Parts: sequence; structure tokens; C-alpha cells
Amino acid sequence: MRPSLALVFTLLATPILAQDRIPSHCIALALADPTVVPVALNEGLEDGSVLIRYIDHASFAIVTHDGTVAVTDYTGYLGTQDVVPDIVTMNNAHSTHWTAAPDLRIPHVLEGWGPAGAPADHRLDLGSMLIRNVPTDTRGPFGEGARKDGNSIFIFEAGGLCIGHLGHLHQIPSDAQYAAIGRLDVVMVPVDGGYTLRLSDMAGVVRRLRSSVVIPMHWFSEESLQSFLTEMSTEFDVVETGGAQIALSLRDLPTAPTILVLDPVYLD
Repeated sequence: MRPSLALVFTLLATPILAQDRIPSHCIALALADPTVVPVALNEGLEDGSVLIRYIDHASFAIVTHDGTVAVTDYTGYLGTQDVVPDIVTMNNAHSTHWTAAPDLRIPHVLEGWGPAGAPADHRLDLGSMLIRNVPTDTRGPFGEGARKDGNSIFIFEAGGLCIGHLGHLHQIPSDAQYAAIGRLDVVMVPVDGGYTLRLSDMAGVVRRLRSSVVIPMHWFSEESLQSFLTEMSTEFDVVETGGAQIALSLRDLPTAPTILVLDPVYLD
């Protein structure tokens, strides 16, 4: 493990203090036992840090210092703990990335697909966290049924970090989409190698994004995960954390691009 990562592997977590914002600092340049969850996800989380907890498949909890909780690709089940996120995002290219019946207590449910003929367009500012989306196209598992703007890449800006979740990505982003995404310090990447992009294409997306931290997700077998790690190992440090969550801050990002492997665990 690199020295710069030692401070990063703090296994604890929620939103930080509200602050004055430019429209989006992320696009300014472009235009604890990990199985034990505290009662409050932000318990012990330092100001300026963000907790990322891998829950299952493509679902992560992103937690700020003040306790704001966002959950990605929300399916309706997070575990036996009664955790009510402030925001959930969903993509409906596959049933394991959304639910038709989200918990009614959740204040903000952001769908990654828009009404017929229109893309989703989200920009939600909660003070300690800004959430926005960049639409991408989808298609069926064999290339059939193309749907324009059927997926959203969601970007979470918190603690000075730009955190991206690629969702059920089926296309290599265009130059305009990369510009809209902007800087991503941390990115969650599907590495199944088939239902989303081929691994070689996904590796190209990761290279183009140039994120400091890459977190693999959405693998159906250890084989596809290991294939992705092998593909990237000459360009990225690979750290298998052995845990489900990690606290990150802008000041403690690794100096070399790093793939962090988290093991999903429900909030039980």
C-alpha cells in the first residue's frame, strides 16, 4: 500500500457543511470492521471526507460529514438496517439497478431516464452535496433495442471531491459527454464485460477519465473482475481493501492512479 493511501483507508462515514458554490467545480476545467456499520453512517467521519460504502452490485452509499446519504442504482433494498437515504439515483436498463416502488420516506428519487423523447436532467444542490447527471444511450444485451438517453452517469460533488457513477454504461462517451462529466476524482466502473461495455472499451473509458481512484462494480464473477484488474495493472496500482467501505478526501487522494477493490456488504 502506498503511504498516501494509509490515511485514506479509514473505515467510517456523511454531507459536509454547506458552502458557497460555483455552478460546478467538477466541470470548471472542462467548459472498524468493514462489515459493522455505525448507527449513523457518518459517525467518526472527518470534515472534508466522504465515505463510500459498497452495498451490492452497483449500489453504493455516498456519505458526507454532516450525514447526507446518497445511494446509487437503488433497488429498494439496502439491508436490515432502517437507513433512509436523502437521495437515491436509479437506472432502468436492467432490473438490478432500480425499483418501481422506492421507499416513500426518501426525499429525492432521481431517475436516470427521462420522459419519452427527452433525456433526464438533474441538478440537485443539498449544500454539502451536489448531484447532477450526464445522459448516455442504452441497448439490449445483444445490441438490439437502442434507446437514446436511457442511462445516466451521475456525478456527486461533496467534500471537494468529484465522484462519478457510470451506471449501466452501454456506450463510449462522446467528447461532449466527457466535457459535461468533467473531472472525476473517484469513479465507480461496471466491469462485467458484456451487459455493459466490453472490458477493453471500459478500460479505454477509465483511461480517458484519468481518475485518481477507480472502484470496480457490477461483476457477475470473479473472472471478469480479475480480467479488468489484469487489463489495468500496468497503469494503475491495485489495492484489494478486503472491506466494504472507505473514507476519501481531496487532500489524501493517492499520488498514482489506483484501483480500489471493495467487497459489497448490505447494511445489516
